[in-house]
Amino acid sequence: MTKDVIALTERMPDAKSVLAGLLAGGPDLRVDSTGDGAVIQLCDAEGRPLVAIEAPILVQVPGEAERLLGPADEASEATEAAEASETTEASGYGPKWWMEARATTGVPEAERLAGAFAARLTMLLGGRVWPPNAPGTVGAARPVDVSGVTAVPQPAAAQPAVDMLTEQAAVVLQDRPVIPMTSWLSEALRATVESDRSLQIITPPHCRLSLPTRLLLQSTPSRWVVQDERCGYYDGLTGAVLHWQDEAFVPDRDASGDALVADSFADFRPTDERQLVVSFRTSHQPDADLVLGGALEAAWQALTGGLPAGWGTSEPAGLAWSRQQLTDLAYQRAPQPTWTVVVGTPDRPAIATLRVVRTPEGVEEDITLTIGYGAGETLPLDALPDLAGELVTRYGLKTMMCQVREARRDLTAPAHFERPPMPYAFVLGPAEVQEAGIELASRTPLPDAPLRLGPAVRPGYYYPLGNGESEESWTAFGRLVRHLRGAEAS
Repeated sequence: MTKDVIALTERMPDAKSVLAGLLAGGPDLRVDSTGDGAVIQLCDAEGRPLVAIEAPILVQVPGEAERLLGPADEASEATEAAEASETTEASGYGPKWWMEARATTGVPEAERLAGAFAARLTMLLGGRVWPPNAPGTVGAARPVDVSGVTAVPQPAAAQPAVDMLTEQAAVVLQDRPVIPMTSWLSEALRATVESDRSLQIITPPHCRLSLPTRLLLQSTPSRWVVQDERCGYYDGLTGAVLHWQDEAFVPDRDASGDALVADSFADFRPTDERQLVVSFRTSHQPDADLVLGGALEAAWQALTGGLPAGWGTSEPAGLAWSRQQLTDLAYQRAPQPTWTVVVGTPDRPAIATLRVVRTPEGVEEDITLTIGYGAGETLPLDALPDLAGELVTRYGLKTMMCQVREARRDLTAPAHFERPPMPYAFVLGPAEVQEAGIELASRTPLPDAPLRLGPAVRPGYYYPLGNGESEESWTAFGRLVRHLRGAEAS
């Protein structure tokens, strides 16, 4: 099912090398562009796209390519020229230019054409092709014979990433170790939401979702459709058995109307790995000197001992971390919101999604930071009260939820059941305390008294909710919310 081929080149793809790659199908193929020139398309004689090629991205962040593609030592060099490159690092992919070629589904020649394009780039610029066994990478110096080949007509409003478009859904086929929120996938998601469609990503069962992909799919009317030899298809996030009906995948239901759950999804696999999930919102006055990202940087430092390594508006997150560049981008896009992904270093898996929004009150940052821990590693839960205090006093914290979950250290989501996160602590910022009332916010029905944060005249409060391992934490959180709303007596 793999239709994507990635060229990871040592040097920046220039016009001549890209042209050499485009000639992998011979001189008779038509070349077109879309996305304001960001996507080049190799087309058949009727102008239908066979291969869509994204603009190159410089990946400067150590470990980012390995996070999404797997260890570099599992990949082979595309050509003898690439193997002989003196600039290739002994281990890891190293800083690379990342250029994706996506072949049209159901056209074998298109797959070979995408592979030959990527292989030609690495022959000229050094580097690797992923996957290393992609069709077309062997003998790429000779043009792929595409004479007489035609692609299926592209539906109106279809994105380059979309394999099938209906009135109800945009369907994308994927087969990667990790399904990242690439620029083309995020564009497909945006387009489907705007057109009131559902984005439905179909994968084999061995695929996993990156954390940003999982979070965005869960927050939109989208589905992760997993192929299954026992039931056909199921939703990789909910386990619901699916079937194709009325131009989209929908759940199978029993006589009572309840969704059926796939056996493959329910095959629970306990793990000693854990994730710490810290979600918080901050609000700032829109001053000319405002620099965003400070709250995330403070949380990263407090919980990992270091700073973020990189960021970007999609995956791979190829830019070195910079609060100023983040601020400049958000300013350029205002009043539209800005969504970004922020990543850490390989030794401590950590990923955050950060959304900047203009509001009537100012500028809001909505952040979810997730950090992975292996068996025997200690979660820095003791650092949370001090972090909450810093966010209240310095960064305009509104609310913060801290959760612990039993899940993979590498922060990817597999296509089987994982235990839901358990609340560990909740924080109210000063403005929210004032809204609830200081008397109500300072005295709760919970066993542990809240910790006051910041000055007494305008405090925030940190509320312990348990050990983050039992469902009693959810009970405590429910009682706290009802109390703060005045629905439960203190």
